[in-house]
Amino acid sequence: MFRKTVQRMAGYVPGEQPRDRRYVKLNTNENPYPPSPQVLDALRDAIGENLRLYPRPMADELRERAARHYRLAPRNVLVGNGSDELLAILMRATLDAGGRVAYPVPTYSLYDTLVAIHGGLAVPVPFPDDFSLPPALAEVDAELVIVCNPNSPSGTWLPPQALGPLFRRRDRLVVIDEAYVDFADGHCLELLRDVPNVVVLRTLSKSYSLAGMRIGLALGSESVIGELAKVKDSYNVNRLSIVAGAAALRDPRWMEANVRRVRRSRDALTRRLVEMGFVVPESQANFVFARRPGEDLGPLYESLKRRGVLVRHFATPELRDGLRITVGTDDEIAVLVRVLGQLV
Repeated sequence: MFRKTVQRMAGYVPGEQPRDRRYVKLNTNENPYPPSPQVLDALRDAIGENLRLYPRPMADELRERAARHYRLAPRNVLVGNGSDELLAILMRATLDAGGRVAYPVPTYSLYDTLVAIHGGLAVPVPFPDDFSLPPALAEVDAELVIVCNPNSPSGTWLPPQALGPLFRRRDRLVVIDEAYVDFADGHCLELLRDVPNVVVLRTLSKSYSLAGMRIGLALGSESVIGELAKVKDSYNVNRLSIVAGAAALRDPRWMEANVRRVRRSRDALTRRLVEMGFVVPESQANFVFARRPGEDLGPLYESLKRRGVLVRHFATPELRDGLRITVGTDDEIAVLVRVLGQLV
């Protein structure tokens, strides 16, 4: 009944979403602060008779607002049901059976799942210890190259000039997945001016506090966006998400204020973790990756959970010595630090 590929593969496992609210929830990189009040006002105005109608296929209101926000033209923007859908669209558009997708690892594990679903071949290229760009990534033979930047789960960021070797070849698409970039010191949008085969992905889930609305943006050349639009679902973004996304982008100062709060808390959390003996790469995201090299932190994760604190642990050999910890409110971080201090 099912494709052999699907039967063999393991599906992507998202972070736990508990039904009760007793947990300090620091496991899925959600923003601890609410979205702009303009978003809530726009949603209240949008709930009405128009919900019986399909949305505009290209999410025009959000597309045009995003283009204005990023100083592009609407033809340079494709809206998706989260950036995860845009990753699937990219693979749908570029991969024939056995097509190759390269990315540095460890990184966002959904890439593995999407490659398998689309019948492709994953080409993982190991990061160096400092999470700089692996030189081999520029030379690999692949139809699609993806760089999560800032990377998850390390939180590390590569400036645009460091990615230059990836663009020597123009016969493949290079995707810069900037889901967390609003928390970083820079971004890669400037590449869109000079590199025709690059796509930059953004999401409103993290910095704009709209994870529940599922809004992603692909930014690229008119020709690339046109090809991607051919293979998207007809009405892939719902009416309320379009309204919410446009309202959020009209109020960037709200997002920027929340980002400043998260960055301050991130720096304080990093200092406390280092004092406890963890190794923490410099994070440019809204999470940190706390490691104890060579030690499986699965038991520590379980102990935190039993005490009401959820973080993310990955059981793979290269990551099991770390915990990815979302930057929550100062009160949530205080609870984490107190409980973690008792355990370690």
